Amino acid sequence: MADDWRNGGFGLYVHWPFCEAKCPYCDFNSHVSRNIVQKQWLNSYLNELKRAASETQGRVLNTIFFGGGTPSLMAQDTVSAIIDEARALWRPANDMEITLEANPGSVEAGRFAAYRDAGVNRISMGVQALNDDDLRRLGRIHTVAEARAAFDIARSCFDRVSFDLIYARQHQTLDAWRAELAEALSMAIDHLSLYQLTIEEGTAFGDRYAVGKLRGLPEDDSAADMYLATQEICEAHGLPAYEVSNHARPGAESQHNLIYWRYGDYVGIGPGAHGRITLDGHKFATETILSPTKWLAAVENGSGESNRFKLTQREQASEYLMMCLRISEGLNIGRYKQLSGEDLPQEKLYALADMGMLILEDDQLRATSQGRAVLNAIIRELLE
Repeated sequence: MADDWRNGGFGLYVHWPFCEAKCPYCDFNSHVSRNIVQKQWLNSYLNELKRAASETQGRVLNTIFFGGGTPSLMAQDTVSAIIDEARALWRPANDMEITLEANPGSVEAGRFAAYRDAGVNRISMGVQALNDDDLRRLGRIHTVAEARAAFDIARSCFDRVSFDLIYARQHQTLDAWRAELAEALSMAIDHLSLYQLTIEEGTAFGDRYAVGKLRGLPEDDSAADMYLATQEICEAHGLPAYEVSNHARPGAESQHNLIYWRYGDYVGIGPGAHGRITLDGHKFATETILSPTKWLAAVENGSGESNRFKLTQREQASEYLMMCLRISEGLNIGRYKQLSGEDLPQEKLYALADMGMLILEDDQLRATSQGRAVLNAIIRELLE
């Protein structure tokens, strides 16, 4: 149990909480601010890194991920100093993956070479749509032409570039999504994150939906057809789904996200960041303060964490199941039993396997492509 995290690896997540504009579908911890003192933020990040490293000394750091918000609005010196400090505090893996999320606007794209020089070796771009009308509906401030130009710049600076698209958008048809996905796959891409639009409470879209003003959303059957078409088209282009919403050529998978899905450990710093850290044989969930100003003040007083709680064996096993069934490699049944202290329900496993939802091979349990389409229902069934 003490070393279980080694099965997934060890990563660092850095949350930058600022955006130029708030997208109406977004429920991430992001804020619009015109007064950002980069030096103050850098000092706070460095202090949090030192605090986290003091608890996890001697570990090999496999990945760093700058998420947000819009991390491509960070100063290059801020990114560089955080990477240098992390490398000094932990032992960097020889093949350490360092990802930075970016919006495809001209301002952010102009910084790509500087981020490469700072040590970033992978870019994840929030394109979201290859249709200008839909980009406006989604509240994006870039155009398709800007996205394509930014992608070309990124490809010239980085060997590894991914971008996100959202489907099941307002008024979107299956044929239109097929054409858009084919266009995306023609852009010499090796990784795509493809998400179905979800309407979250507390967002502008959520408020509109609640009063019946968010029109044109596809019916559930239509959205399901788009999901199945996504799997078929990406597979045919050599980018199979290695996770429910993520597709990659073999070897181009996001190593940082695999730490989450393989249930490794990761430090989370920055406003609203979450973490999972194993200390003295116990796995802890960590949370940080959401408000940027309150987080800065808390770090000055010693820690930006707002909560830390020990996960029970049952909670760890449940999280492991929920994360690992999302990926094509699945989960190790022996590891699940070690975490939970008990077996998975055999009768339910065999019933779901007979239905074509799960595959049991040796000590591995995997969801089929059919099963991944209804994964939440499968997980609920196994955990009841």
